[in-house]
Amino acid sequence: MLNRSFILFFAVFIRFGWSIAQNGSVTGTITLADGEPAGKVTLLLKGTSYETKATEAGFYLIDEVAPGDYLLLASSGDLETAEVIIHVDAGMVTTVPALVLAAKNENSLDKFVVAAKQNRYNENGISNSLRLNEPLIEIPQNIQVVTRAAMDDQQVISMSDGVIRNVSGAVRSEHWGDLYANISARGSQIQAFRNGFNVVNSYWGPLTEDIAFVDHIEFVKGPAGFMLANGDPSGLYNIVTKKPTGKEKGEVSFTLGSFDLYRASVDLDGKLSKSGKLLYRLNVAAQNKKSFRANEFNDRYVIAPVISYQLDQKTKLTMEYNFQMAKMSDVGSFYVFDADGYATLPREFTALPAGMPTTTMKDHSFYLNLDHRINDKWKLTAQVSRFNYYQLGTSMWPSSVNPDGTMIRAIGSWDAKSVMTMAQAFVNGEFNTGSVRHRILAGLDMANKSYLADWGQSHELDSVGAEFNTNDPDYGMPVNGAPDFDHSYSSLEQRARASGGFINQQYTAGYIQDELGFFDNRLRVTVAARYTDVSQLYGGPADKAQKITPRAGLSYSLNRNTAFYALYDQAFVPQTGQLASGGKVQPVTGNNMEVGAKKDWFEERWTSTLSVYRILKNNELTADPNSPPTSGLSVELGQKTAQGIEFDLRGTILKGFNVIANYAFTESKVTRVTEGVTVARVGDIVPGYATHTINGWLSYKIQSGILRGIGISAGCTFLGDRKTYWEMSSDPSQVLPDYFKLDAGIFWENKDLRLAANMFNVLDTYLYSGSYYSYLNAYYWQSEPGRNMRLSIAYKF
Repeated sequence: MLNRSFILFFAVFIRFGWSIAQNGSVTGTITLADGEPAGKVTLLLKGTSYETKATEAGFYLIDEVAPGDYLLLASSGDLETAEVIIHVDAGMVTTVPALVLAAKNENSLDKFVVAAKQNRYNENGISNSLRLNEPLIEIPQNIQVVTRAAMDDQQVISMSDGVIRNVSGAVRSEHWGDLYANISARGSQIQAFRNGFNVVNSYWGPLTEDIAFVDHIEFVKGPAGFMLANGDPSGLYNIVTKKPTGKEKGEVSFTLGSFDLYRASVDLDGKLSKSGKLLYRLNVAAQNKKSFRANEFNDRYVIAPVISYQLDQKTKLTMEYNFQMAKMSDVGSFYVFDADGYATLPREFTALPAGMPTTTMKDHSFYLNLDHRINDKWKLTAQVSRFNYYQLGTSMWPSSVNPDGTMIRAIGSWDAKSVMTMAQAFVNGEFNTGSVRHRILAGLDMANKSYLADWGQSHELDSVGAEFNTNDPDYGMPVNGAPDFDHSYSSLEQRARASGGFINQQYTAGYIQDELGFFDNRLRVTVAARYTDVSQLYGGPADKAQKITPRAGLSYSLNRNTAFYALYDQAFVPQTGQLASGGKVQPVTGNNMEVGAKKDWFEERWTSTLSVYRILKNNELTADPNSPPTSGLSVELGQKTAQGIEFDLRGTILKGFNVIANYAFTESKVTRVTEGVTVARVGDIVPGYATHTINGWLSYKIQSGILRGIGISAGCTFLGDRKTYWEMSSDPSQVLPDYFKLDAGIFWENKDLRLAANMFNVLDTYLYSGSYYSYLNAYYWQSEPGRNMRLSIAYKF
């Protein structure tokens, strides 16, 4: 009976595939005159019922088209209609040369842009820096795009300021203020990228991005390293910076908030030549901000100019520079220690005395990008970047924590310099062999990264018999005075080498991928491979490694709005670290298996993604729990397995009603322990995540009447069954409680002006994350602000 059923199913499947193969399909892209994608444009084959709409990224697909000649029309009420004669062959994919739609007049273009942005939270395409030249729904991977509109509605001002609520399973276990984001997902810290470059040079960085120059953020779940050279199989986030659009426009905004937050930013966009070949974009921002804890502050300054030049119709050159400067109090002040348990001291408690040295960071990044369209089907992209980061500062940490609530505070030097030079070149293209469509991606990725850090100088603020008392804190000058570190006796490189704070990594990676499309591209099979050659050192001799890693993917479109996918990818992630045992650090190896479903609902107004994954990772470093975090010492766990389920939904449910909602179930455990490692056992939980993560953000704006433009918003975050970051306490009663945060806001906006007021932590809950440190016999936690507000005004011109 089973065999008969199978034969019947197979016969039906073959007949179905054969019937599809008798028809063809039509695909292509649509742009505006300035090169920006023209989303939501209607396309139809004149005189037939074949019709579709382009995605936000300008992609379109008309499938199951009978063979023949047609007139393809592209139209929108505010744009001139474009038309082109096409020919469709049986079983073939007809790729139409890029269509360019001109505006009927300047006002109609404004109306079109406004209408295209009604869907504020949903984006169906990705940036060229992710290298995948296809719609999101066809990619066999879970990729979530956080739009600029969503961040504006939530009044996000930096990468570490609540962005992760927009993505399933993302958490920040250790906050470190606004120094760096340190985002974890799927059981590991994910990699930080900027415009397609991996900007991670050490565990401590990069400096978290100010949102002033950010256009949108792409979160790539799962095996993200394949396309982008070295990367963690847990994923990455890619910051896509603002680029010139060719339209003369600008925006100025001001934000006031609790804890003396004062912020201003300017965004200018326009033309430097009448022909429109030379364009510019300039973003500037300045911020002063204090804290709910005494003696803390965080001031930021940003300048980000971009210039693009259209060399000819096929080639564009873009030059970009981002500068960020941060001045802040000692970053160790976020940590609170006590021997009795978590949250035993007031939320606003700090151990930081007044008058301590300021930490200053200067972050420079430069990009040069060349984009050349070889023909209608092939495109070449090449870019280089240079990152230079310098930090002069300190980090406070206790030398000892006593059961009676006293401690000896110590401040260590933290002078650091990071230099990265990176280059990429890749080609996207397509061709057909018979009825099979091939999407080709091939490229080269190279980098040279060095990180220097002087952790070798320390100064104890207190002494035995004159300890700091957390129950009766004295914030005056400590008995041993403030630190006065000597930087003149040698160079930073010499001091970094002496203290073990020298990291260098060089790598070259080549990759090739072919996505084969069958049955009018409904079934897509991805086969790929990457070769990586890396040399790295961390305070000692250089380690070298080479490896070829394969990748296989499968994606099937049930219809133009529904797709299922499966993915297998191997991980190869070189690690920089220093083992507590003094041994050699091995690269991370392993594999990722993932299946999922994607669906666009109601003419792509909102989209959903469901994925199930399992990640195996070997040799991954974790911080040595018997050493302080600033020591830089690590241990290799052996093997860990992370698995879970993720669901994301975002978009416009009803006109004016925008929603972001997500859920993640995460489990990460040790499945094999390296011989000689005693800090973990098989079956142990790998710390640093929450088993259940739920986020929601709702925004509704009244569309008509006297109250038109008024809106309300609300959002929440729930973290259930949280795991501590470093290690679990021997006391089973000391666990992190479930986390629930509620935010709400009200706003009014029209075409040019937006006023918004948001309240965060509406319930005034004592929120924190933390861990246990066995070497201190103490608990630490980092608290978040209580109820606080922000008021902003933005004017567009």
